Amino acid sequence: MAPIQLKQSPSSAQTLTRGGATEARAVVREAMRTTAAATVAAPPVVPSLPPPPADQILTEVRFGPAVDGLAVNAAAASSRILCCEEIDGRRWNYVVDVEGTGSVRRCSSAVKAVSLQTPVAPVEELISFIRSYVVPEGFPDSVTPSYVPYMTWRALKHFFGGAMGVFTTQTLLSSVGVSRNRATPGAVAINWILKDGAGRVGKMLFARQGKKFDYDLKQLRFAGDLLMELGAGVELATSAVPQLFLPLACAANVAKNVAAVTSTSTRTPIYKAYAKGENIGDVTAKGECVGNIADLLGTGMSILISKRNPSLLASFAFLSCGYILSSYQEVKSVVLNTLNRARFTVAVESFIKTGQVPSLKEGNSKENIFSPPWLKHTPVILGPTFGDAFQDPASFLATQCLFEKERYMVTYNPSKDKIYALLKDQAKSDDILKAAFHAHVLLYFVRLSNVNRSLRNRNKYDQSKLESPIPTNSDFVAHVAESCKIVSSSYGVFKRKAAEQGWIMSDSLLNPGRARLCELKEQ
Repeated sequence: MAPIQLKQSPSSAQTLTRGGATEARAVVREAMRTTAAATVAAPPVVPSLPPPPADQILTEVRFGPAVDGLAVNAAAASSRILCCEEIDGRRWNYVVDVEGTGSVRRCSSAVKAVSLQTPVAPVEELISFIRSYVVPEGFPDSVTPSYVPYMTWRALKHFFGGAMGVFTTQTLLSSVGVSRNRATPGAVAINWILKDGAGRVGKMLFARQGKKFDYDLKQLRFAGDLLMELGAGVELATSAVPQLFLPLACAANVAKNVAAVTSTSTRTPIYKAYAKGENIGDVTAKGECVGNIADLLGTGMSILISKRNPSLLASFAFLSCGYILSSYQEVKSVVLNTLNRARFTVAVESFIKTGQVPSLKEGNSKENIFSPPWLKHTPVILGPTFGDAFQDPASFLATQCLFEKERYMVTYNPSKDKIYALLKDQAKSDDILKAAFHAHVLLYFVRLSNVNRSLRNRNKYDQSKLESPIPTNSDFVAHVAESCKIVSSSYGVFKRKAAEQGWIMSDSLLNPGRARLCELKEQ
């Protein structure tokens, strides 16, 4: 298949010309204002709402300055619901005031987010917070019935084991001759237990990341290995400042326990990727055996080297470089057949440019593992809130009609320079995949438009006099409409070619946000 030909419509082509840029933008804006005014003026689609109670109004999203010269008649003012959004089971209505009289009625530039539920009690918020740490997402439907008794006995076992550890550590320290003073072994043991306790707290807090271990397996695995080396370096620093042993040892133990959680959580999916059939247990056992053998050999070599009293700093630097390099190559060698955001971006960009989807090995080798999931500087946001995606109500009204038959919406916010793919509450796995594909196609349009705009500005002699106003969502509606045509004809081809290469399309790991647009209901 030839590369996707991203041709621009006549209207968008006029917008990109040097002479007609200002006129085209004015025509687009005037057409959108007319559409928005006509939509608001129609009685059937302008539901009048009573003023919401003061305690239900959470926030007000101000999209822009008030419209100058607009005569407001308080008696004729009413409210219109733009959309409904659900986040973690709570629903919000985005309401815009409709101002004016007769046939001249226009939406204001302020949108209010109105809660449809009563405020959550502090006790319920506390219970929800605790549940996010101790049970999996979707509990109890996400686990088998035997999960609860298993975890109950496991917690009880660790309780007794932790209590016994205090006595055993104190006994061991006393046995090796820490001091003949009876008080010293107890004090050292307490410091040692506090160090281990801080590590357990760090392990517990980081375990809340949950599904991110599935979504960004390679990125978190490599970040965990870097954190492990950081913890080792902090431990070595205790020899230089022994008076700071407790805080430094606690910090090092937190880092190493977080790294241990990452290693444990990502180990099974990696082994599963290499197992053929029902031999995951055998693959795991052999993999752990190889790791233990290598660990023993490394320990023996370190004992032999340490007898020659080498430089501690030089030895640590050499071993750390070898560890990090080996970790990077280990993660890069893993071949997964699921599509997370990084691998999906590689596949879609290759499809847009060449018309072909990369193979499993090629797609995994090009995946960027230096982008952990907590980084926010990504050009595509999947599942954002309504307030992040749109600058003004007219942009939403113009874009909404393009996605009436879809379970998602895609737009571009130039003020944040990001593509936003909003999901509706009926969206399934394939809809999320299609929304992400559509977002990357629109991103290609926007980048091409920005390049053309930069070339035009470079040819201007006096940019200060010819600068165009700050663009809004409305200026890119033509690109959104054109991207809809491309996606309708190419998304099926992309899925077919990806399946031929071995990519699993039914269960993607794109990690969308939790906000969903809901169907409007009469209040």
